[in-house]
Amino acid sequence: MAAGCVASLMPVQLLAGGYKIPENSINSTALSAAYVANAHGADAAYFNPAAMVFNEEGGSMEVDMTYIHLSATQYTDNDGIFADDASDVERFLVPSFHYVSPKMGNARFGLSVATPAGLTKRWDGTGKSSTQQFTLKTVEINPTAAYMFNDRFSAAVGARLVYSAGVVKSKAYPVGGGLELARDLDGDSFDLGYNLALHFKPTDNLDLALTYRSKIDLTIEGDAHLVNDLGGVASYNGDAKVGVPIPAALNLAVAYTFNDKTTVELVYERTYWSAYKELDFEYDNGAGWAGQPLAVFDDVIEKDWSDSDTYRIGVTHKLDSQWTLMAGYAYDKTPVPERTAGFELPDSDAHIFSVGARYQYSDKLNVGFGLLYDKKDKLKLREGTDPTESVDNADFEDASAILLTMGVQYTF
Repeated sequence: MAAGCVASLMPVQLLAGGYKIPENSINSTALSAAYVANAHGADAAYFNPAAMVFNEEGGSMEVDMTYIHLSATQYTDNDGIFADDASDVERFLVPSFHYVSPKMGNARFGLSVATPAGLTKRWDGTGKSSTQQFTLKTVEINPTAAYMFNDRFSAAVGARLVYSAGVVKSKAYPVGGGLELARDLDGDSFDLGYNLALHFKPTDNLDLALTYRSKIDLTIEGDAHLVNDLGGVASYNGDAKVGVPIPAALNLAVAYTFNDKTTVELVYERTYWSAYKELDFEYDNGAGWAGQPLAVFDDVIEKDWSDSDTYRIGVTHKLDSQWTLMAGYAYDKTPVPERTAGFELPDSDAHIFSVGARYQYSDKLNVGFGLLYDKKDKLKLREGTDPTESVDNADFEDASAILLTMGVQYTF
């Protein structure tokens, strides 16, 4: 059901604050997503479409594959009431595609197929009561068009079509006689948004850029199976729906190139997570379940997230006519307040480190890789955060992610 998708958005905390995936190409992975003002090549269609009009003559396309490894997150209950737990290790392969057309006068068109959010979180012990499995798969199709007003300034606009599909499962520990409190949801949706970009070159060596990706409200719908033996045998099999945002994001970037060889880029990213105020599952149950055993599944879950900031720096160095080296760092602030953190998203601030390289194999063919390490700070929830939950006076730690992107770019 749709609701399953939404809940499953939350596990992506290992890649960015909240549940975003900002790395969708070789360069973006290698530069810790400090890749806006210096965007070039086919993937400029996604990261800064206004910059693609400054690409070299001809068109280009890039095909990438990203391997993602999520470590086990360790949970410790400092009160000793609940058993310690660890989330499952997760591994994924995520493809992406980018295309930029040849110049058409002062205009160019682009197309990207990428993954803006997703992945999964699974717990087998204490965490299973709320997060046995949260899984989200998303695909974004992003056509763009850019126009160069002169040799210094350009603008672009794009449409975002996002398909989401996911699953959410939970099961409370049996309480005598095999009684259980469980849910099993799955669903999907198609939703629309837009993106804008401006690019300005005050000098040949200096690039300034602004990009904006709109909020997309996921309107996920599907099926739910609910069981509550604890409050008297009750079950539900039927429709369900929920709304959750992929938040708007603003990037301000500046890149400066020294001696036509080394480019340093600084990016400030503001993500408007305050749009995520609550998670409200809706079922086809007429007047509702007030006072009934299944009412536990119908409660509105407060999120009350805050807008968050990410600071990025990337360095690109042309070693010679064939090799280009890259490295990056980012500090990513979490949008999740302590009082609403839990097993579905034990999010915290992150430090991100990355390296990569590209090799010009021929006049038309370029291959490369990007390697990124994302390390989350320890999340220490204080006593009294939520006295009714197992996350009260608890620690979540050792959360990290490794991304390896490999791909090929072809120009024509």
